[in-house]
Amino acid sequence: MTTLTTGVVGALLAALPADRVLLDDDVLASYRHDEAEWAPAGRPLAVVRPREAREVQAVVRACLEHRVPLVTRGAGTGLSGGANAVDGCVVVSTEAMREIRVIDPVERYAVVQPGVVNDDLRAACAAQGLWYPPDPASAPWSTIGGNVATNAGGLCCVKYGVTRDYVLELEVVTGTGELVRLGRRTAKGVVGYDLVGLMVGSEGTLGVVTEVTVRLRPARPAERTVVGYFASVVDAGRAVEAIGAAGIVPSALELVDRHCLAAVDAWKNMGLSVDADVVLLGRTDAPGEAGDAEAGGMLACFETAGATWAAASTDAEEAEALFSARRLAYPAVERLGPVLTEDVCVPKAAVPEMLARIEAVAQRNDVLIANIAHAGDGNLHPLLITPPGDDAARERAQVAFTEIMADAVDLGGTVTGEHGVGLLKRSGLALEQSAAVVAMQRAVKAALDPLGILNPGKVLPDETGASA
Repeated sequence: MTTLTTGVVGALLAALPADRVLLDDDVLASYRHDEAEWAPAGRPLAVVRPREAREVQAVVRACLEHRVPLVTRGAGTGLSGGANAVDGCVVVSTEAMREIRVIDPVERYAVVQPGVVNDDLRAACAAQGLWYPPDPASAPWSTIGGNVATNAGGLCCVKYGVTRDYVLELEVVTGTGELVRLGRRTAKGVVGYDLVGLMVGSEGTLGVVTEVTVRLRPARPAERTVVGYFASVVDAGRAVEAIGAAGIVPSALELVDRHCLAAVDAWKNMGLSVDADVVLLGRTDAPGEAGDAEAGGMLACFETAGATWAAASTDAEEAEALFSARRLAYPAVERLGPVLTEDVCVPKAAVPEMLARIEAVAQRNDVLIANIAHAGDGNLHPLLITPPGDDAARERAQVAFTEIMADAVDLGGTVTGEHGVGLLKRSGLALEQSAAVVAMQRAVKAALDPLGILNPGKVLPDETGASA
């Protein structure tokens, strides 16, 4: 070990119980990267698993004293490299901070540590007749802290919004080592700047979140499902546009294309790819006659857009199986080879054109692209699949990845809807935002993390605008 390494590790061991600090080489290797297979990752000096805020503060202060980078990590389910280690850093894993501290049924909020798994919170709230809406596909594994870091979305966000819409208050250790509380738990509050909103989606570059207070909703009625089969993703996109034009706000509207359906079938033998090239799955949770009207409206939009078959499902078990297949699509596609995951979002009216452009990008670059999407809010997830060990295909996929980002921006969209910028989309941020806006963000970063130790090299492009 160098003197620097000995210094920070010694400081960590002195400040924390011994079981919090992990130094084994094999263990360190397992914390190097998230699920963004194509993003670079360094090697940490140590992994720390704190259990409460003061321990996190001790880690930040040790890293400040020794000028050592600090990378915060939740469950490692991210898809942009935002939690990837950099060489010589300390990784702070929040996985041991799993306490659900309060569920208040009167004020309708929950207070949790950042390592609480999304589905565990949802289950605890459901037991009290309450609901936490943000539901990323990784909800069975991803943590609330990680969801806050990336402003995660999910299936129901088309109607109910994303993580930022539910975070009321945060406890955070800043880049200067201060433990602060941001936001409020009251229904209203406009004191000062919205620092909670600033922290949500900042991917660990502005502070380390140690506690989260989230807004809850009452449990909602049972959903009704409408299913449509389409001959092309563009036809399915037209149905999405038509639903938006009709003023219908579904509780979910998901697209799964033939490549994903075939991958799920090959893995789980569900028989989905026999009858459809593309499936749209719509849901409404409006009660009574309003729900009937929304389901009927979605069905009419499916048919008008050219569905080869469409129906309102009367079998709740069958409907749930279809949505389960949607959640299985990404891991099923991963079985086919290395996957570069896109996450662009465009206006609903631009969904057909964006899907057509994705098909053109695939053809032009000779890349297999499968499509899944939170189609109802224009959040598309093209999955660029390459054969294992095929370097030429990998290079073509990276070109296609960049072209898809450019197309999204050209159509008035964004390069990332919910996965975050991390490492993979730093050049996309520069493509989407002006130099003046990037400079504003650099100023914020410098104010809150003056030594630049928090998740360095992520989110913002370097001074030349490059992605690395």
